[in-house]
Amino acid sequence: MEEDDLQERPCMYNECLALQVEAAEKSLYNVLVNKQPEEQQPFDTYQYCSESPPEYSSGTTSSDDSSSLYHNSRKRSPVQEEEREAKLATISEIESDQPETYHEDLLLYDHEPQPFTSTELSKRTNESSKRGRPRGKKNTNNQEIVVDLRDLLTQCVQAMTNNNSGSVYEVLRKIKQHCTPNGDGTERLAYYFVKAIEARLAGNGAEVYRAYNLKKMSAVQILQAYHAYMMACPFHRMSNILANGSIEKLSRGKDKLHIIDFGILYGFQWPCFIKKLSMRPGGPPVLQITGIDFPQPGFRPAERVEETGRRLLKYCKRFGVTFEFNGIAKKWEEIRIEDLKLDRNVLTVVNSVNRLRNILDETVVEGSPRDAVLGLIREINPDLFVLGILNGTHNAPFLLNRFREALFHFSTLFDMFDNTADRESYHRLCYEQEVYGREVMNVVACEGTTRVERPETYKQWQSRNIRAGFRPVALLKDKVEEVKGKVRLNYHKDFLVDEDGKWMLQGWKGRVLYACSLWKPA
Repeated sequence: MEEDDLQERPCMYNECLALQVEAAEKSLYNVLVNKQPEEQQPFDTYQYCSESPPEYSSGTTSSDDSSSLYHNSRKRSPVQEEEREAKLATISEIESDQPETYHEDLLLYDHEPQPFTSTELSKRTNESSKRGRPRGKKNTNNQEIVVDLRDLLTQCVQAMTNNNSGSVYEVLRKIKQHCTPNGDGTERLAYYFVKAIEARLAGNGAEVYRAYNLKKMSAVQILQAYHAYMMACPFHRMSNILANGSIEKLSRGKDKLHIIDFGILYGFQWPCFIKKLSMRPGGPPVLQITGIDFPQPGFRPAERVEETGRRLLKYCKRFGVTFEFNGIAKKWEEIRIEDLKLDRNVLTVVNSVNRLRNILDETVVEGSPRDAVLGLIREINPDLFVLGILNGTHNAPFLLNRFREALFHFSTLFDMFDNTADRESYHRLCYEQEVYGREVMNVVACEGTTRVERPETYKQWQSRNIRAGFRPVALLKDKVEEVKGKVRLNYHKDFLVDEDGKWMLQGWKGRVLYACSLWKPA
């Protein structure tokens, strides 16, 4: 990254989703003006991803009475509160003196991931082969007990739905003897699900979700963790290759291109695209990007989006691309067509990759905000609409069904990471904590408007888009083949890339996890 002050910035993604949860419970006035809620510190192991890598613990999570975990909170001291308010008032003027910590440009992807050839894989295989009851020692007391953590987690939630508190705490006690954030994929999975179950039992899931999302991890840490994820997993990178290649081909011969990005975050997707535009014969077009995201906490709700615009401007200057930026930070369903500064004579592309799942649907709010956003996109009448989605079925209104689907979904993700990244990796731990752990907490412990993780399958999105007035466009064959080639050469053999209709599907061991498609107004 080009910014030197990222070390001081909190993670943008966590803040914007946490604010949605807070806004669902309080008025906007309370969010921006009144005293902030007590900062909760419910889980000691969520402090691992601090400013420097921790000393990893090797023991299992404590199995003490879980009720003691529910009320661990601390108040800011007067000095801390004063410092926080001072920083909030001058946040846009703060500049860090820390030197650049990157040795390569993490967002240009000029390098390919190295195949995971560590001896850790063979070590894991040997460890797995030793599990179970030792031969010839049927009556020994020191034999290792094999526990199906996923089955125990399901039993626990079944007991919750039956209001059998005794069984719930007994099963939790068994699970907590075997789960840890530093173990194998199943142990890590169980660890985060246990924390979510405990928060739900305490009735403070929304507060816990908001508390450990806000300012736990700096922006530079999430960027480094994201880079480690990209090297281990192709999903986001390959979606960007398909999306960017399709937009670049459409823009050939045009003097100006306007991209409206719903869910721009840090603008991870665009440095590669800017570089590609700069190499176009005859020179690059004028690039206009409208970056849309949720408002940030504090008195400058659009500050993070504007930061992204300044960062992209640096890339454009570096590669000689004329650049215009318009930042919008508000609820997406409240955006009006005039906010977008459209020029009907300019090639216009709408892009949204893996973020529309955070918009509420018709099961929560009458007059679906999700359909309202699609209606706005149809009103824009873009020359191309690029849609990337997380393919998930864990959006059921009933807890037990949702829990089972979420357990299946996240089991796949943790298994993927366990086979492609080192278990001792600090960045892997950070990514699991700040992305997977946060999502599990929201899916399991939150309900109503506070549950913002609401994925749907690509076939459900297909129906939504058609109802909204779009028709699917055929994928570029050369880009699909490029994606397949990169995944085959540079990533684990169990990653899949396939096509269904006019969707490019990506997954792990036969389970589809992400999908991407192209659309035009019907």
